[in-house]
This record gives sequence, structure tokens and C-alpha cells, in this order.
Amino acid sequence: MIDSYESVVSRRPFVVRRRVRWSDCDPAGVVFTGKFTEYVLNAVNLFYSELSQGRGAEWRKTLGVDTPCKGMALEFHRALWPEEEFDIAVHVGEIREHGYDIELEATQHGGVRIFSARVSPICIRTDARVRAPIPEEMLVALQPFVLGPPNQ
Repeated sequence: MIDSYESVVSRRPFVVRRRVRWSDCDPAGVVFTGKFTEYVLNAVNLFYSELSQGRGAEWRKTLGVDTPCKGMALEFHRALWPEEEFDIAVHVGEIREHGYDIELEATQHGGVRIFSARVSPICIRTDARVRAPIPEEMLVALQPFVLGPPNQ
């Protein structure tokens, strides 16, 4: 049996479970700071797969937009060591005309916080490489993952 280091454990709410690999760590056995960004971006990519119902980047292409990262924030709450497991809960924060926030909260069993992150994609047209309004189909896909009252 092949043991995965990352898997989707819940679709609603969207949660990714991750296990730390030895190769993620420095010689002292602590996860390299840069690996946290990789954990975040991997979870976001899995989230996009969920939004697109498995169509991934092809979905955004059919919508006529790309979604590069305009901004990213990461706050560390605790270190991680090899073979530790943690869950990354993903939801949608603020939705604006051209972009939106993807909020992530990583915790271990018992609710111990590991890190919090925000990724802020912006929609750009694929044909002209200028910002574009979020396509209606994407807005519809994002809405079920918004916490709190839906954006108008």
C-alpha cells in the first residue's frame, strides 16, 4: 500500500490532511519555513480542483481567466516535526470584483493551531493579461465555501 502525505479528508468543509516528511525538515528536525508556503499552495490547488469539479486549470481556461496570486500572508503558531499530521481547513473570505481571499487554518488534533494563511488570487484575462471581473461560474463555485453571510 502506498501511504500518501497529503489527502482531502473533507469536501464540505474543505479540509486537507498533511503529514510532515523528513525531507521537509532542517537538520534539527524542524520544518523549513519555506515548506509552509508549499503546504498552503498545495492545499489551494486541491481546493481549486474541488471548485472546478476535477477540471483544475482547464476550468479557469474555459472561463477565460487565470488566477495568479496577488498577495499571501502566513502566520506561524507552532513548529512542526517529522511524521506529525495536521489538517488544513480552507474557506473563502472576502470576495471582491476582481479577486477574492482563500483563508487557511492548519491545526492538529485537539485544535492546536499550527499556522494561519491567506492567499489572494486576482482574475486576469488569458487573452490580454489584464484584470477581469470574477466570472459568474466561479462566483457560484466559491459561494458555498464562504464563511459567514454570503457576499452580495
